[in-house]
Amino acid sequence: MITIGITGIIGSGKTTASTALKNKGIPVVDLDFLARNALTLTEVHEDIQRELGNGFVAEGEIVVERLRDLVFADKERLRKLEAIIHPRVLAQLWQTVKELEDTGEKAVIVDGPLLFETDLHKKLDKTVVVTADMGVIRERLKIRGMAPDDIEKRISHQIPLWEKEKVADYVLFNNGTREDLDREIENLLERINEWEVRTRCTSTT
Repeated sequence: MITIGITGIIGSGKTTASTALKNKGIPVVDLDFLARNALTLTEVHEDIQRELGNGFVAEGEIVVERLRDLVFADKERLRKLEAIIHPRVLAQLWQTVKELEDTGEKAVIVDGPLLFETDLHKKLDKTVVVTADMGVIRERLKIRGMAPDDIEKRISHQIPLWEKEKVADYVLFNNGTREDLDREIENLLERINEWEVRTRCTSTT
């Protein structure tokens, strides 16, 4: 089985592309979902309060808005939060990958916004970057209701798309309509099939 990371930046269409691949029958592991699950664990609540201070847990739940505002403003506290969350996310990721492999799946999509930022891409077989023009991305985020300063702040915390494109195994363009994206998905599916066949042939020689 091959592991294929799919990433981008906020507004590039990564989640839409992952959903389309899932609808085509390829299992998807959503790292954001795993991170949200980790934030429900009591042990994580205790670690966050110990490392970041009080005020981030209320009535047994993480105060998400306060946590988000803090880590965007304080890189040191962001590193502390990542040290708490990432190991748990990775443990669940590899457990899920093994379970899928045991069922006979030929490929799995690992959907995550920070594959390059965390060096996780180095542990995956292939990496796909979903990209779009920055003007298109900003317009999409504005339509979602995000304020311009929030848009720029979030974009600035991720490696620029052009850098990710340079090291990706495949670049999926998402500037146009949903129909355009569907055509891009079909092209990607052909490439995934080529990767899987090549990997299978290599492993048997």
